[in-house]
Amino acid sequence: MQHHLQFRLRGSGAKSLTVSTPALPARPLLASAARNSPLIASLGSPLPRPLPVPTLPTVGMQHRPAREPQHVCSATGAAAASPGDAKDAGPVYSADFIRRRLLVFFGIVIGYSSYYLTRNSLTYTAPVMVADPTLGMDITQIGAMTSIFPIAYGMSKFISGVVGARFSPTLLLAGGLMLTAAVNIAFGFGTSLAWFCFFWALNGTLQGVGGPCCARILTTWFASKERGTYWGMWNIAHNLGGFAAPLVAGGFAKAMGWKWGMWAPGIIGLLVGVIVLFAAKDKPEDCGYPPVEGPDPKKVAAKADSKPKPDIWSALVNNVLKNPFIWGMALTYFFIYVVRQGVTSWFVFYLIKAKGVEDAAQAAVRVSGLELGGLVGSLIAGRMSDWLISRDTSGKGGNVGKRVQVVMLYTVGIAAALLTFQAVPASMAWLQWANVFMIGFFLYGPQMLIGLCGAELVGPDSVGASEGFLGWIAYLGAANAGIPLSIIVKEYGWSTYFSTLIGACVMALILLSPMTHLRSYVQREERKRLNAAKNE
Repeated sequence: MQHHLQFRLRGSGAKSLTVSTPALPARPLLASAARNSPLIASLGSPLPRPLPVPTLPTVGMQHRPAREPQHVCSATGAAAASPGDAKDAGPVYSADFIRRRLLVFFGIVIGYSSYYLTRNSLTYTAPVMVADPTLGMDITQIGAMTSIFPIAYGMSKFISGVVGARFSPTLLLAGGLMLTAAVNIAFGFGTSLAWFCFFWALNGTLQGVGGPCCARILTTWFASKERGTYWGMWNIAHNLGGFAAPLVAGGFAKAMGWKWGMWAPGIIGLLVGVIVLFAAKDKPEDCGYPPVEGPDPKKVAAKADSKPKPDIWSALVNNVLKNPFIWGMALTYFFIYVVRQGVTSWFVFYLIKAKGVEDAAQAAVRVSGLELGGLVGSLIAGRMSDWLISRDTSGKGGNVGKRVQVVMLYTVGIAAALLTFQAVPASMAWLQWANVFMIGFFLYGPQMLIGLCGAELVGPDSVGASEGFLGWIAYLGAANAGIPLSIIVKEYGWSTYFSTLIGACVMALILLSPMTHLRSYVQREERKRLNAAKNE
């Protein structure tokens, strides 16, 4: 028997809607209608509790099967993806969120580029200072100033990364840039070596603020499956700043005197610092969006209320210094920076002394492809690591391990490119340039990805400390590419110099080999959550 329940809806034009439910008992159907209609409920039929019946679709809306809730973001949120799609295509963001995030990304890129501008200003102003008879300076005094900088910078990067975790990264990034810009301006008013050394050491101390702040902002605005791509794009700030420094500092110093070689970068830094202050934000939640990945912020807040936040020293020791993989990354960074600084500091001398290039200007042209190759290599390395992560649809692989695999591939490329550079004859200038391009391509990929791996290995509160620690160890490696390599070249020759750089690549590969399956902090926390849910 088939029962028909008819509703007559009256409004603009009387229309009726008939819903037929074949082979369903009348009493459960009427009971369901009673629950949804005050008119029928008022009849007071003494009906028993009905059996569950299918829910009727709402008029005017498409009926879809229910899905498990996923990280959703509408016009006021960040991401919207189904569980299956999230693994294949990554997070999907609203147009409003994408625009705001691009503004943040723009802010940190131009901000860190300006750090590089104020960092390298002395390099291109120093020749004009030496040529100025009123200063009475020589190359030895310039060397004294430049020797102070990396020591101050390395320690600053470590300290600011640890202490800075308690402060807003946006305020630190913008404030540090404006302060280092002011130091550049103050440097231009000096006339004595003591004045110059003091302010250049102060500049190195302030420069260490930039990197850890950018790392913290990147990890909060970009999810794991896309972070490598954007981290690589942010890494071009090194190349942009390095490209702008000779144009701005060198150009103004040559045209208007050495003082303007310091003042011009300082003025630009002040202006960019103001832009960063308004463009960048610490995290999506500051703009009304949910986090791009990680646990529910309400649960995090509840957990934070119930558990006191560890102090700075405890966070450093427990999350960074007690993590053996952070030490492995740091030592790898050490050897990568030995190679990087060894290449940038000595290739011009090698071309002149060993290959017979006529002067420094010609040699500089042949090594000019290093930064351009680094820019391309960083972008591809980040994208490649994201691609490897996206291919792991099972979710069993480690995100950090995938990036480590790319670092190892690039490190092998560094060693191969160094070997071929020795064999290229001096008469083939274009081939030497192309070879240096490939060295930069393979060299800057690991430099970028190791920092990203260190950020993903620790929790959000320890990203700055991790980046600071890695940066400190890296610059110890850079320092060892100075005097030690000069002694090697002087005592044993250029063949031993190249053997030392290739040996550093081998040491980096050995250190990385146990870390090819490492999971990120987010993955480890998710696994803990799932295991806890199974045990309940």
